[in-house]
Amino acid sequence: MKITRQKHAKKHLGFFRNNFGVREPYQILLDGTFCQAALRGRIQLREQLPRYLMGEMQLCTTRCVLKELETLGKDLYGAKLIAQKCQVRNCPHFKNVVSGSECLLSMVEEGNPHHYFVATQDQNLSVKVKKQPGVPLMFIIQNTIVLDKPSPKTVAFVKAVESGQLVSVHEKESIKQLKEEQGLVKNSEQRRRKKRKKISGPNPLSCLKKKKKAQDTKSSSEKKRKRKRIRNRSISKVLSEKQSVEG
Repeated sequence: MKITRQKHAKKHLGFFRNNFGVREPYQILLDGTFCQAALRGRIQLREQLPRYLMGEMQLCTTRCVLKELETLGKDLYGAKLIAQKCQVRNCPHFKNVVSGSECLLSMVEEGNPHHYFVATQDQNLSVKVKKQPGVPLMFIIQNTIVLDKPSPKTVAFVKAVESGQLVSVHEKESIKQLKEEQGLVKNSEQRRRKKRKKISGPNPLSCLKKKKKAQDTKSSSEKKRKRKRIRNRSISKVLSEKQSVEG
């Protein structure tokens, strides 16, 4: 039974690897329901998951999942401890926290660019995840971990890509990388350098000395006034001397 389960997992992993670029270490997003099921089934996730997937993996969660487990109280205290030991991935809900299922669904939308696995016991979340092509789904049944087969939506997407009707996210990334290597498209570092403003020197016009027209006109007018005063004084002196002589 264990051998056939691993064979199915290997087959499903090969499908996601070849068509969507899923690779090690596998990033597995856990919600509170999966942590609770692992606790009840006494499943050691860090030991059993790498053996089942036959490769390295990383247990991940989000702040919304941790916050949800905190609000649910003592009944899910053990599940909260398991989730707290996982790596916390950044979700877009910095200000307004949402439910764990809504948060995990947002992490795999738009083509699942980070190649996340979703591990959950929530049936509603599982249905929504299956509508997103290229998202591996995991759950626990009869105290055993199971990697679900690719959903019909995922299989249909792969067929559309093979027929040339669609281009997968993995192919878009590889095409973009090839263009950057050949110099057809500037990479992000070059764009950042281009966006940075060049440090320019001071404005040459601002370095010019200001014209001192007003000061020059003021100084010239003051000089004229002084000259007039001097002339008036000299004239008054001459007149006083004449008067003294005549007297």
